[in-house]
Amino acid sequence: MVSSSVSPTEVINKYRYVAVVGASKSPEKEAFTVPAYLQKNGFKIVPINPTADSIHGEKAFPSLSALPDDVARKVELVEVFRPSEELLQVAAQVAEMKKRTGRPFVFWAQQGIENEYAKKALGAAGVSYVMDACMRTIHQLYGH
Repeated sequence: MVSSSVSPTEVINKYRYVAVVGASKSPEKEAFTVPAYLQKNGFKIVPINPTADSIHGEKAFPSLSALPDDVARKVELVEVFRPSEELLQVAAQVAEMKKRTGRPFVFWAQQGIENEYAKKALGAAGVSYVMDACMRTIHQLYGH
């Protein structure tokens, strides 16, 4: 069940620059196929994966905090493919990034991923969130 502080449909239709935390090099994983879908549908993806040099032809970075300022200032949305218990840690990185650059505007945790502590941390940092929702599915249903 989608949990959000902002409309997922508005997010999918407004923002196009997405940092993908947990982006995968494995074609059988959703963390590979969803970013590929987004890229093919007009989104700019920035893979966040400490073990990859590039994913889908885009330079990968080991963490959100490792993003150069010029890249971090463009990120509008952080999509997360990490276990629920890691969301608070990622939310803390997002809050720090927001302090440093004024961005991102939205934190999006993939379907099946949700964490109440992360929601509170994001709220305190002024970052809207969508949790337990697939960006590809929302885009297929409501995107344009």
